[in-house]
Amino acid sequence: MSEQTTGASPGTADELDPVRPTSAELLIVTGMSGAGRSTTANALEDLGWYVVDNLPPQMLRTLADLVARTPQALPRLAVVIDVRGKALFSDMRETLAALQASAVDFSVLFLDAADEVLVSRYEHQRRPHPLQAGGRILDGIKAERALLKDLKDSADVVLDTSGFNVHALSKAVADLFSADGPVVLRLTVLSFGFKYGVPADANYVADVRFIPNPHWVPALRPHTGKDPEVRDYVFQDEGPRLFVDRFVSMLEPVLEGYRTENKHYATIAIGCTGGKHRSVAVSEEIARRLAKLPYVTVNIQHRDMGRE
Repeated sequence: MSEQTTGASPGTADELDPVRPTSAELLIVTGMSGAGRSTTANALEDLGWYVVDNLPPQMLRTLADLVARTPQALPRLAVVIDVRGKALFSDMRETLAALQASAVDFSVLFLDAADEVLVSRYEHQRRPHPLQAGGRILDGIKAERALLKDLKDSADVVLDTSGFNVHALSKAVADLFSADGPVVLRLTVLSFGFKYGVPADANYVADVRFIPNPHWVPALRPHTGKDPEVRDYVFQDEGPRLFVDRFVSMLEPVLEGYRTENKHYATIAIGCTGGKHRSVAVSEEIARRLAKLPYVTVNIQHRDMGRE
């Protein structure tokens, strides 16, 4: 996966003060067992977050209230919550509802992975799943997915770690959460190939397979959408240029709504057949346009560009 980061400078610190959050930044880290919570917690600590691991959900509101009263003491707090205490986790929905009704500014990061990946990780560690009881690992995973479904559906960020090793996951966390202090909105523009599957964590998916495919041009086939000759080929007709113009215009009120509703993270996925040419070129152009918007930072990821 090839990545680069781009961002806009929205203005001076004085100009930002009216719209940037003034409270501490609270991040709730949860998700499937085996999806990488420990690695994520370590990465956040390396980025300067204060991390509380395995906090009972019933204590979350108390801790959040404490941080809200003294934001200077813990400006960036991450709380890791899992299902090891299943009985305690049953109150999670009510806890989050209470937080939403309060003045606490928080986001939820949900870590996920494919069932077969989770099974492989547990077998490699030779550990049982916390909910499998006397059954199989898959039984525990199925029970956990049912328990976490509502939480995943309402999460601000769903990060699929199926294709990540420890280093790739740490980098993904750094891309999302390494800014100095809270920002209003962090966007990930992700190119991908439909033949490798649609990204599970995408908020918006656009299909650019309507563009003529450079793969069928022998001189362009070895290149990627980051190369000028492929980019020129992709945007030689009016259709792709018009698509980018209207897609970015469509996103602008959506992103403004995210900012108003304190949604800090979103993923825009752009797909073509193999994720090497068209989706890469279009993603680069969309990211360049979005990075010009105020109070937005943009991270570009090309998930499938390096595949054969």
